[in-house]
Amino acid sequence: MKKVILGLSALCMVAFTSCKEDAAGKIKSENVAVAAERDANAGDFPAISFDKTEHDFGSIANGTPVETVFKYTNSGNSMLVVSNIKSTCGCTVPSNWTREVAPGQTGEFNVKFNGKGNGNKVSKSITMTTNTEKGKEIVKISAFVEKDPNAPAKAAVPTQKPGSTTINPLATPAKKSSTQPGHEGHNHD
Repeated sequence: MKKVILGLSALCMVAFTSCKEDAAGKIKSENVAVAAERDANAGDFPAISFDKTEHDFGSIANGTPVETVFKYTNSGNSMLVVSNIKSTCGCTVPSNWTREVAPGQTGEFNVKFNGKGNGNKVSKSITMTTNTEKGKEIVKISAFVEKDPNAPAKAAVPTQKPGSTTINPLATPAKKSSTQPGHEGHNHD
């Protein structure tokens, strides 16, 4: 048994020392240069700047589609990658975006908005997933959607006069209950 252990130990020593001799010679100098450049640029994120971060369509007719274009510039020193653009609802559809933008170059995307409303102001956010330091960039659109003239009128809600009380006929009448010690739960009608 001692001979087996001694033999395995000698074999391991030969295997470990033979790898050590050639390790430095296996490193390619061009890989070292690429790794050094990558490490130097590790904290150098692309930066994005927009021509506008909000767009107001103004007053639009109910159900009328409108469209705008957001332009963005890579103001950083490395490639800007836009991997996804999504909106907060289906009435706002971003499309046709520039996925990769080199430093100093400009990209863009379209936003189509099909607003429906009842005479109210509508705002939507569009989120871009990017490789910037923040990781997400947000732009917004808004519009005043006019009331649909063909929409059915809502039933009038009766208004209550100030100072008057409303009695619910379906409610059960409240029972009086004593709060004096020893009388808890006793009804005193």
